[in-house]
Amino acid sequence: MKSFKERINETTRGGWIRAGIWGTLYVAFVIWVAWGDWKSLGWLALLPLVIDMFTTKYINYSWWRKYKDTKPALYTLFSWIDAIVFALVAVYFINLYIFQNYQIPSSSLEKSLRVGDFLYVSKMAYGARVPQTPLSMPLVQHTMPEWLGGGKSYLDWPHWEYKRLKGWTSPQKGDIVVFNFPAGDTVCTKMQNPDYYTLKYYYGDGLIQSRKDVFGEIVTRPVDRRENYVKRCVGEPGDSLRIINNVVYTKPSAVSYQPSEWQREPEREGVQLNYLVRTDGHVFGAKYLEKIGISIADRVQVDPQTWHFPLTEAMKAEMEKNPHVLAVEIEPETQGGAVYPLGHNEWTRDNYGPIYIPRKGDKILITEENYWVYKRIAEAYEFQPMQIGKEYEFRMDYYWMQGDNRHNSADSRYWGFVPEDHIVGRPVFIWLSIDKDNHSIRFSRIGMRAKR
Repeated sequence: MKSFKERINETTRGGWIRAGIWGTLYVAFVIWVAWGDWKSLGWLALLPLVIDMFTTKYINYSWWRKYKDTKPALYTLFSWIDAIVFALVAVYFINLYIFQNYQIPSSSLEKSLRVGDFLYVSKMAYGARVPQTPLSMPLVQHTMPEWLGGGKSYLDWPHWEYKRLKGWTSPQKGDIVVFNFPAGDTVCTKMQNPDYYTLKYYYGDGLIQSRKDVFGEIVTRPVDRRENYVKRCVGEPGDSLRIINNVVYTKPSAVSYQPSEWQREPEREGVQLNYLVRTDGHVFGAKYLEKIGISIADRVQVDPQTWHFPLTEAMKAEMEKNPHVLAVEIEPETQGGAVYPLGHNEWTRDNYGPIYIPRKGDKILITEENYWVYKRIAEAYEFQPMQIGKEYEFRMDYYWMQGDNRHNSADSRYWGFVPEDHIVGRPVFIWLSIDKDNHSIRFSRIGMRAKR
């Protein structure tokens, strides 16, 4: 066996350069992960192994290369294994700590983000989370593809506590945010939308349990394995929020709810509401509706003289110019259904609150009026008791998320607060956009920044 001195002397200049680059990256990564929890610096003990890969090579990771000429089949097999393992490990760490791809599945953020947009989502913007379920299949959120047998894509053990690495900022009002669906902790496998708690409210737990053919099995998922959602942050920790006639108002404390203190949040250009468009019996042509910006999925004819469309203010004004249109009326708020907390308020999706959004360290006296608002926080997110008549101290920051397509968005109005440990990242830009109506690529959207 070669001595240490001989191995050092045989190391090429390129080997030392690669060792320096990878060693520096490894040290920087460990410091980043350990920030605020310096016990994790113990991972630096593995630095010699990183250096050894490029210099002394006591561990011969490439032993199979010597069989290139004598055993070509073995060489080819391990070449593939080496490439696949490297790719999986690289994708795993990139997906966890740097960025991930996300496809817009629904119209909740139209027209800011379109159905069919593929997003580059930065994990570093708000600080990447250390995985709570570290043993999982890369690029698979919670369920293996059917062609791989289905079932869970992760192991429940080991399970690590929540920790967020140092980021550049925290979610701000106006940010578009990707997060794990808070109500996705319990899921009916055959009917995942609406969420389990909404199904339970409308159908009862007994029916859900007895009709496995309709609802499927009931499963639970850890935070980082819940579905990814994307909405706009309209309320930060420490804000009070209310909605009046579809307009969001906030103020930075819970001291009082005097109307003069409320500030109207800026309306985004792409905000949409549902309208009933009454005509003289005219049938709108596909080209006309496409020109206005109404997708095929949104073209609903209620009766011979009434249509149902989601419209921005600009689209509404254009529709009112049509000589066949008699009236454009906003959809009644009663069609929005029950809102959070289900069964414990008289609010609607169009007129909601006031509600206070907790921040870490807040102490709030729990009353009969606010008990149901904060009950889920204590039971499902922070796992500590809450009692009426006693103060409750919040352990995390919370956010309020809504879609720009206000009447077609399942958001905080229906399932409540988004805890900080559910925040995934911030969309940065669109790298691909597919128009499903025309089966084409929207080249004009490629490279666009995700609108703030």
